[in-house]
Amino acid sequence: MSILPEPGALAAIAIAVPLIGAAGLMAARRWPDVREGISLASGVILFAIVALLAVALEAGETIHIVLARPLGGLSIALTVEPLGMLFALVASSLWIVTTVYAIGYMHGHHEKNQTRFYAFFAISIASVMGIAFAGNMLTLFVFYEVLTIATFPLVTHAGTPEARRAGRVYLGILLGTSIGFQMTAIIATYFLAGTLDFKPGGILEGHVSHGVAGVLLALYVFGVGKAALMPFHRWLPAAMVAPTPVSALLHAVAVVKAGVFIVLKIATFIFGFDLLRELPMTQILQWVAAFTIIAASLVAMTKDNLKARLAYSTVSQLAYIVLAALIADQAGFLGGGLHIATHAVGKITLFFCAGAILVAAHKTNISELDGIGRAMPLTMAAFMIGSLSIIGLPPFAGIWSKWFIFEGALEADLLFLVGVLCVSTLLNIAYLMPIPFRAFMRAQPEGTSTGVREAPLPCLVAIGVTSLGCLLLFLFPDPAINLLQLTFQGVGSR
Repeated sequence: MSILPEPGALAAIAIAVPLIGAAGLMAARRWPDVREGISLASGVILFAIVALLAVALEAGETIHIVLARPLGGLSIALTVEPLGMLFALVASSLWIVTTVYAIGYMHGHHEKNQTRFYAFFAISIASVMGIAFAGNMLTLFVFYEVLTIATFPLVTHAGTPEARRAGRVYLGILLGTSIGFQMTAIIATYFLAGTLDFKPGGILEGHVSHGVAGVLLALYVFGVGKAALMPFHRWLPAAMVAPTPVSALLHAVAVVKAGVFIVLKIATFIFGFDLLRELPMTQILQWVAAFTIIAASLVAMTKDNLKARLAYSTVSQLAYIVLAALIADQAGFLGGGLHIATHAVGKITLFFCAGAILVAAHKTNISELDGIGRAMPLTMAAFMIGSLSIIGLPPFAGIWSKWFIFEGALEADLLFLVGVLCVSTLLNIAYLMPIPFRAFMRAQPEGTSTGVREAPLPCLVAIGVTSLGCLLLFLFPDPAINLLQLTFQGVGSR
């Protein structure tokens, strides 16, 4: 007899572990070493639980649990399916790496309120697990809002007037879009379809006209503000005032990935590909996503601040996933799901490098990085790897997700999207590659201090792990691809 809980209970425990960790962190606030140990232990335990759930899902088990029934036919329920499983694996594994990085960064940069940082980071991860395993739109919406509130103290961590302004933009856009648009769409979906449960192939087919479905699609896509589709993207660059580990959380582990994950989930399980392909609104939103891809890349090229350039790069890369969802076929779905993972490891590497440069060299602008590769060769080599992965060049992970998105666009005969993706790739090169070029190929300005060294060891370890991840996901993409393909085989779905 197994001593492990049932898989459904394990899904609930995956949410509970970071919350228990957050309580332990607050209790250990006077003992930094204990506090950091609790954070690391929580991450390791969570990843182990998620890995057990992945094994159960691949074995064909149905993983479902109802946590509460607040209203008649509505429930707060968890259901583990392949796309959510991939998202949970990415978030739980990168929580461990980000915690290792944060230990070096927070000490090296002498950040205040470190206990509060680690505690709200843990709460954010708990809400991400809730989003990943949500069994219906009500559950997903609840955890989506918790994630917004939990990350607000992280965005405003510095306590400066600039940080408080950024926090107001952050809350204003994310709560405004979710309450004004997303909640409206959820209520309408329930009254039209009679359910909010996720179902492969969608729940709206046969219950709504194409006109109504188009309006709902627009409300959902723009209501998920965390996907940062223009014009609801300003919160993301504004949030770059936060410490670099928070930027990593926003761009790779939690917030933006939650946004695009939800768009993929809605496209697949609320609308279904057949209905999406018939909607004129789908084509309009494809153009909006294409515009976001190009416009954000062009803005990124104008930014001298390194984190600001990376932020606009993220806006562009997120639109790839929105576009993949709107292509409405299996290849697009695979590309969007893979891009959640490949962009995560590539972009977190770039932000880790940006934070290492700040801690070690106290530099924030790209124009200040001439010759810094001689003093920080490991950091800038990792930056090169992360850049190549984001661009989509072998032998790094980003090529596979872009490959499937290209394939989906070609199969759908959307040649203009193929052109957009080609132009975007060239723009990726234009705004990313000059940075390592400056670092390695240009001489340091006269009078520059020669005392610059690499960042603290925990930072370098984390950077090395995520750089290796860019390579390993290129060499071994099959586990992620096979997991996503279970979506279309009815395995583990309810």
